Amino acid sequence: MLLTIEKLIYGGDGLARLPADDKGRGKAVFVPFVLAGEKVEASLSEEKPGFARAKVDAIIETSAYRVKPPCPHFGHCGGCRYQQIGYEQQLEIKKEILHESLRRTAKLELPCEIEIHPSPPWNYRNRSRLQVKTTSEFAAGYFKLASHELLPVEECPISSPLINCGIAALWRSGRSMRVPEGIREVEFFANSDDTELLVELSCSGDARRAAVRAWAEDFRSTLPEIAGVVAFRESSSAAALPRKQELLVSVGSDHLIYRTQRGSYRVSAGAFFQTNRHLTDELVKIVIGRQSGKLALDLYAGVGLFSTALAGDFHHIFSVESSQTSAGDLSYNQPSNGEAVQATTEQYLARKENKGRVGKGAVLPHSFHKPDLAVVDPPRSGLGERVARMLATLGAPRVTYVSCDPVTLARDLVPLLGAGYHVEQVHLVDLFPQTYHLESVLHLAL
Repeated sequence: MLLTIEKLIYGGDGLARLPADDKGRGKAVFVPFVLAGEKVEASLSEEKPGFARAKVDAIIETSAYRVKPPCPHFGHCGGCRYQQIGYEQQLEIKKEILHESLRRTAKLELPCEIEIHPSPPWNYRNRSRLQVKTTSEFAAGYFKLASHELLPVEECPISSPLINCGIAALWRSGRSMRVPEGIREVEFFANSDDTELLVELSCSGDARRAAVRAWAEDFRSTLPEIAGVVAFRESSSAAALPRKQELLVSVGSDHLIYRTQRGSYRVSAGAFFQTNRHLTDELVKIVIGRQSGKLALDLYAGVGLFSTALAGDFHHIFSVESSQTSAGDLSYNQPSNGEAVQATTEQYLARKENKGRVGKGAVLPHSFHKPDLAVVDPPRSGLGERVARMLATLGAPRVTYVSCDPVTLARDLVPLLGAGYHVEQVHLVDLFPQTYHLESVLHLAL
């Protein structure tokens, strides 16, 4: 069939429509690897009551923004979805997707322009996780598009140069039959100037400690930039639900020191840190801005990227992180005027609600005073309705929301806008070029 692509939607697909039905509107069809305005010959690959999916057989009319993807795996790999689009147009597409998500779900007509902060479009990632196959014939790479089938990849153009050196070293070791059975994933994490690597292994429950240790020592010796190798394996306990990982082997350092303009951070194996090595300082600058006051909250704090920067402009910082590994680094990185707590944001905000009910004149610790600023940087799933409402009830005069998903961002804004918050600034920080993922920062005020 011949389809005309109306626009790109969040998730990477183009939106087209089947011929109109009796109700006068054609069913939505989602088509990957296309651009708005293109006419394509396509075949349906899936049809549901409310929508269909199709794959392109031929491009009949090509967009002026289409470019040749530089990666030979593009279209097969499940990672990048925008390599066929010139970078400046990628930014415009993401801007429009963010704008439309806020308009449709949050009913928000922005009072300001979305400020775009571009990234170098290639070799920007400081962290890359590869799937590994050791049986039969060695292979390492990423999952194929929309599957859990391994696609062998020996070079990744969006990963840092040093990570690509690590990938090459992994393949050399694999081809020499040195990688032991039981290693399922290998993750490379590079420091800020791309001079050191921390390697994290994820192993099956039956992985042998001695074999993994021997290989970790050997692999570290093949690349001088590897500061350490840390291996985890699935818990062997059948009662461990959800599945947990236990430390299996640690060779060399179990962390890297990641340096930024505003501070240095210990980042341990298994801890979260921003993945764009070029925009970390820009992101911190956008989040912090010129804000200052007595008390700031850093919720979903990770290892404390924003906490350390906030410490220079606020008298006291209170940082909340649920991950045990990240919380350990957060405590280590915490400035002298900061406090760290290991808890979920929901648990912490519930405590504040309860403390808010004490009688007048009670002496409360810093952590339960009304904050001047709350910074939230939730995972892709967002805050969720309960936490969003608790945050609105908290009543901080300023809230900065750092989002990696425009859909959950728009959903979470509904109770905040309903509580009287208004949007002052919107930033699109392109931490993920060549992919449909987009990072945004919204500054809200009461």
